[in-house]
Amino acid sequence: MEAIEHPPIFRLPGIPDHVTYTWLVMVILAGVAFAASRNVRLVPRGLQNFLEVVLEQFIQMIDDVMGVEGRRYLPLLATLGLFIVTANLISLVPGMGGPTSNLNTNAACALVVFVSYHWIGVRKQGALKYLAHFAGPVPLALKPLMFVIEIISHLARPLSLTLRLFGNMVGGHILLAVIFLLMGLDGLIGWALSGSAAGAIVGGIGGAVTVVFTVGFLYPLKILVAFLQAFIFVMLTMLYISGAIEESEHHAEHQSEHHH
Repeated sequence: MEAIEHPPIFRLPGIPDHVTYTWLVMVILAGVAFAASRNVRLVPRGLQNFLEVVLEQFIQMIDDVMGVEGRRYLPLLATLGLFIVTANLISLVPGMGGPTSNLNTNAACALVVFVSYHWIGVRKQGALKYLAHFAGPVPLALKPLMFVIEIISHLARPLSLTLRLFGNMVGGHILLAVIFLLMGLDGLIGWALSGSAAGAIVGGIGGAVTVVFTVGFLYPLKILVAFLQAFIFVMLTMLYISGAIEESEHHAEHQSEHHH
């Protein structure tokens, strides 16, 4: 991997690259938030307007998936979404390291989600009732088996969140790195400059085609993937939280029916 993926240009001694660039993402987001909210106007413009549009999108998404009840989780969901998008986009800047290309960053985000939705479920329903719903609405004899299956499927969630984001980001980097390797001075462009006529024609045309393909197709595709992966991460987080909440809501509905 090191052979084709160049280390980032800016590195701090003794600190892993993904940590350095995670801090960079945090500084960027904090800076943007500060600049946008420093002088809040009733009629938003510029950066404030942009961030309001972004948050409106998050609220719209939460309303669609979780209902208005879900709005209290906006800080968690929007922070995750903005952090992952920014981290994904930073990795597209040459000479920068993307935090999400490292398993540790993604695992940290996934664990935050994992702990959060269980905590939300326990707070909503109480620990015993929350654990009881893992056994599901099955006959008593099958409950232990169901419980084990549910536990395994819940433990698989942070793993799948981590690996999905990691695989998509790293896959894209490997593809770009291979293309740059093909194009570089040892590859097509080097061949074009070697002085031979065939080299100049094949290498020149090949190099030009590769540049156009990278700029016109690969980069836009990677930008799309950067947004899509953040969207999927946030969407799954919302579904996990709604799954943890809805049991208690069903229960509350049944109780109110009995009282009536």
